Amino acid sequence: QVRLVESGGGLVQAGGSLRLSCAASGSIFSINGMGWYRQAPGKQRELVAFITSGGSTNYGDFVKGRFTISRDNAKKTVYLQLNGLKSEDTSVYYCNASIKTTWGSVNSYWGQGTQVTVSS
Repeated sequence: QVRLVESGGGLVQAGGSLRLSCAASGSIFSINGMGWYRQAPGKQRELVAFITSGGSTNYGDFVKGRFTISRDNAKKTVYLQLNGLKSEDTSVYYCNASIKTTWGSVNSYWGQGTQVTVSS
């Protein structure tokens, strides 16, 4: 089966930086796109950044140039560089991918999430 594993979360001070990684593995034929969402307590899950197979990117409105998404197709890995972190960025960050499996189905998959905590 398909598995997404996130890493890189942690505790940082306001203004600091983190680099999140998400590696996909399993019965993957191709990856249409990968990205990141976040969800804080009491709030809806929201888009952070997404990158398609063609390389186009989409960012949430709150990002304001602070975050950058990138990918390594050979490693089936997507990265999220978080700069200028603010306390309001504190959330669980979830990796998401649109994947075509080896048996031909296309589905959206989610990782377990990685906690990002920004101290004020």
